Amino acid sequence: MIRFDNVTKSFPDGTEALKGISLVLPARQLTAIIGPSGCGKTTLMKMINKLEKPTGGTISIDGKPIMELDEIELRRSIGYVIQRIGLFPHMTIADNVSLVPRLLGWKNERIDMRIRELLQLTGLDPETYLHRYPLELSGGQQQRVGVVRALAGDPNIILMDEPFSALDPISREQLQDELQNLQQSIQKTIVFVTHDMDEALKIADTIIVMRNGQVEQIGTPQQLVAEPANDFVRNFIGTERISRQRTFSEKKLKEFIPLFERDWRGDAQKVSSDTSIGEAVDQLAESTHDHLAITENGHVIAYASERELLKAALHKEVGASL
Repeated sequence: MIRFDNVTKSFPDGTEALKGISLVLPARQLTAIIGPSGCGKTTLMKMINKLEKPTGGTISIDGKPIMELDEIELRRSIGYVIQRIGLFPHMTIADNVSLVPRLLGWKNERIDMRIRELLQLTGLDPETYLHRYPLELSGGQQQRVGVVRALAGDPNIILMDEPFSALDPISREQLQDELQNLQQSIQKTIVFVTHDMDEALKIADTIIVMRNGQVEQIGTPQQLVAEPANDFVRNFIGTERISRQRTFSEKKLKEFIPLFERDWRGDAQKVSSDTSIGEAVDQLAESTHDHLAITENGHVIAYASERELLKAALHKEVGASL
């Protein structure tokens, strides 16, 4: 858990980048920080690994104030993915990804296993890509390698600073999907800065909306769309997105089956595929189970968690893509 207590940040020119920020970033979830340019979102994220230091207040990780932690050790323990990727062009993909594990003193066998595992998780065949150089890869492939490098040392926290914003729309959407699937497997604490509301609504468990160095609202994607805190949040989300969410909430589960899980092994509450997304969300909220088992003609055809139901309700192009 990452905690900010009354954190402020002022620069020498008098700019107040952050004004008394107090919030908690939940562990093992993806939190998106969003807002207009200059709102303080990147400054807030960079304080977690001490790339920026607060003027006042306290930041703590798992109860330990970060200003008391060794700066180098802290940064080695946190993954970091940036828009420009930052791969070393003269080093192979294997050498780029192994940097932090080697600094941490890992043995070669462990490093090799970790790299291969992560490349496979992000859709890159190890035998194909391990010995290539960054310039031999597409932008999307390089960004995947950037994610792998951030995960290589098995950090509990990963910071992502607008990592997909420079990519073409198709690559960007593919990487958003990859990140969602990856997070379901690794369950890390991810802090993701973006200026794209559609991206935040799609990938985040929690969204922090900022303006002028302050937090305007914190909530799940569903909460922000259903109950924007003020006119700024409502306008930033956009009336079109709000209307879209309400429309999709009325659609039936059977229209979204490809978005849901097929091999859930735990207990689940059964619900008909003719149930609407909105009704399904309400039923799951009242249930003691974490998943719904979606049935058709008496047979279970898919499973859906609350996260997947909300993503379906917010998915902007699902009707066209299925």
